[in-house]
Amino acid sequence: MAESPSCCSAWTRCLHCLYSCHWKKSPKERMQTSKCDCVWFGLLFLTFLLSLGWLYIGLILLNDLHNFNEFLFRHWGHWVDWSLVLLLVISLLATYASLLLLLALFLQLCGQPLHLHCMHKVLLFLVVFLVVAGLVGLDIQWRQEWHSLRLSLQATAPFLHIGAVIGITLLAWPVADTFHRMDRRGPKILLLLLFLGVTLVIYLAPLCISSPCIMESSDLPRKPELIGHRGAPMLAPENTLMSLRKTAECGATVFETDVMVSSDGVPFLMHDEHLSRTTDVASVFPSRVTAHSSDFSWAELQRLNAGAWFLQRQPFWGTKQLSGADRKEAENQTVPALQELLKAAAALNLSIMFDLRRPPRNHTYYDTFVNQTLDTVLSASVPQAMVLWLPDEDRANVQQRAPGMRQIYGHRGGGNGTEKPQYLNLPYQDLPLLDIKALHQDNVSVNLFVVNKAWLFSLLWCAGVDSVTTNDCQLLQQMRYPVWLISPQTYLMMWTITNCVSILLFLCIFHFQVRCAKERERTGLETAVLLTGINSLTRE
Repeated sequence: MAESPSCCSAWTRCLHCLYSCHWKKSPKERMQTSKCDCVWFGLLFLTFLLSLGWLYIGLILLNDLHNFNEFLFRHWGHWVDWSLVLLLVISLLATYASLLLLLALFLQLCGQPLHLHCMHKVLLFLVVFLVVAGLVGLDIQWRQEWHSLRLSLQATAPFLHIGAVIGITLLAWPVADTFHRMDRRGPKILLLLLFLGVTLVIYLAPLCISSPCIMESSDLPRKPELIGHRGAPMLAPENTLMSLRKTAECGATVFETDVMVSSDGVPFLMHDEHLSRTTDVASVFPSRVTAHSSDFSWAELQRLNAGAWFLQRQPFWGTKQLSGADRKEAENQTVPALQELLKAAAALNLSIMFDLRRPPRNHTYYDTFVNQTLDTVLSASVPQAMVLWLPDEDRANVQQRAPGMRQIYGHRGGGNGTEKPQYLNLPYQDLPLLDIKALHQDNVSVNLFVVNKAWLFSLLWCAGVDSVTTNDCQLLQQMRYPVWLISPQTYLMMWTITNCVSILLFLCIFHFQVRCAKERERTGLETAVLLTGINSLTRE
């Protein structure tokens, strides 16, 4: 491989030092790149792709990372928000692999050997190990997130395609340079066919891309309504009256929560089976930290503070600081009873949707939990229509006693598999399985949970979803339009122009490399003739 004369010698030595950790090389060694070095370059390119893919996965996982934080808290006992840690680590891995790859490509263009230093080799193996370990862990513990990733492509694929075209166009320069420097015909043809095959696949990728947001702006459905997941947990402690008030201020129409029953039969709001995450049970009842939430009496629950924890450890990354008045209010939050919540919600014109967290089998109200909760709702003297009943347990009895309640189903078959539900509450990962238009024709409303990021909310908005459950109601409330909305004709124009510009650049790059190759051949021939003449004169 001949060294390009256009490269600055000092810069080349400096970059070569960063890549191989050696400042000087002997002339012969500098002119050659071994097959082993090519293998290491292949590993570097693979590492770059893996780290870039893992960075994309990490960004998508941010929508559901709170579930992972809660999972670790239940098993570890300490609260850590892994959002910033995850992004920082993944960004460092992707940045390292990207910079090293750019360095290798520059050295290759300058005709320098790619002698990767052993330190970089170890780090590359470490990056691959971390990424593979993360993917395996994701598949074992959080497999449903693969559905989230497939769904995310509907929001990002049009732009990933443009990025891929730009990337393959930039890669054309070193590929063309390598092609013209190779001597053997077989490897040259193989390299060219492989590169053109990958390029063709990228060019035609939009034929397989479909997204709800590729539509005419006039066909955009109305904005989905918002349901506060445990209230407004980024603005106030979850499942508290303050969170209820913040939910109303966010413009949400429904407060979603979980209901348990105390040891003396009072239904109250709580999500976790243990009180340690959202109350000060460790200081009030230090010997009962691991006790089930339903094992406490209502009098004992009233002694707990349910808001101070929110000020000590923010449950979500990016949560804004509370004002002085809000901080004081949060410090004084208690565990609310269901009846108390219903009356407060009626005053705020908020509907309530709740699931039931059944107590342990030895609990006094284990068998009568549903009736106990229903009695509380009916005795609260609030309109039945404001209550969205989610549990499947004893639904027929609930419908008979409270026909005015709205029955929400967590599956499309209804309670007994035959009745047609009017309201569906499903994970957002189920979107590809739903025919929203057909459901609307059957007068079925669809709510998807839990949606915290603008890209996902935009996708569901374009798809025509009626409402979403969210932790970040303040963000989604401020959105007046999807993140992006492109008409089919505009997207076709973008696709065509991008590909045409890329093809034009390809032709220019390969034409320039042909001229450079001919120039190198002419220079080499002139040098050979000159050396021959010098040798002849020397012999004479």
